[in-house]
Amino acid sequence: MNNSNSTFKAFRVEEENGAYQTSIKEMPFEPLTKGEVLIKVEYSSLNYKDALSSIGNKGVTRNFPHTPGIDAAGIVTRSESKQFKVGDAVIVTSYDLGMNHPGGFASYIKVPESWIVAMPKNLNARKAMVFGTAGFTAALSVYRLLKNGQNPDMGAIAVTGALGGVGSVACQILSKLGFEVIAANYKLAADEDVQKIGASSQIDRSVSDDLSGRPMLKPQWAGAIDVVGGNTLTTMLKGCMNLGSVTTCGNIGSGSLEMTVYPFILRGVSLLGIDSQNCPMEIRQKIWNLLANDWAIESDDSLIKEASLETIKGHIDLMLEKKSKGRVIIKL
Repeated sequence: MNNSNSTFKAFRVEEENGAYQTSIKEMPFEPLTKGEVLIKVEYSSLNYKDALSSIGNKGVTRNFPHTPGIDAAGIVTRSESKQFKVGDAVIVTSYDLGMNHPGGFASYIKVPESWIVAMPKNLNARKAMVFGTAGFTAALSVYRLLKNGQNPDMGAIAVTGALGGVGSVACQILSKLGFEVIAANYKLAADEDVQKIGASSQIDRSVSDDLSGRPMLKPQWAGAIDVVGGNTLTTMLKGCMNLGSVTTCGNIGSGSLEMTVYPFILRGVSLLGIDSQNCPMEIRQKIWNLLANDWAIESDDSLIKEASLETIKGHIDLMLEKKSKGRVIIKL
């Protein structure tokens, strides 16, 4: 396949006089170097990092113009890799994709072979991007809980941001594995929405974002998956039962953690960090295989919105306004 004299579409973010603008641009193909692979993107997905990159957040993307999109799934069309050949179905999430490397909001991406996961059986590009980095992060959080000894007999797991991308998948996987799930959202959601994600009860910020200042709280959950950070994470830790585990994967609330050591030394609570960006490939492939098979969940179409490069800006705006719900996937 010779792309040397052609171009492809990409959603570009450009800086002009300190302001950031987005548009669809025609981009040239670049030659591959040893170990690189060209992938025709079939689907991508929208994550909070993509939204931040689209408004010029330097903590996500240092240099502009830039193509966001930390997720992509598609077919190999050219390869300088010994691991992947033309026609292979593949997934790329995290690493530097869409951050400081041109990302999945484009018809094609060029990436090193070390970033690529072989598409598991029972999964396709659309299903993979319904999960995306959010679903992968959710599954990795559950995986870490289990590895640290959490089990359904210990009691319910609280999941913050339960109707968001990470939270909704985490709730569904936990429910499938037999856990009782407490959905924790900023405000109480419709019972129907909570039931769709497999949660049996819900709490709002009056419980999940405790402002009492007490060093310990009454034990209310056996463990937790937190996507918010800050005081919400502190609350999850202070309200956790003996020997429970709490995972942390986000800082949308705050990157600070202000608390005492008492939950750790008086209840034996564990705090587990979740790094989906640089997760080792062996574990990464294992998680994707679980999502395709033992942890497969039925996607609720009401929680999935499908966009195109031309319509993605509206979904980005909703995400930045904290009004988005469920997953947004981009069909290329």
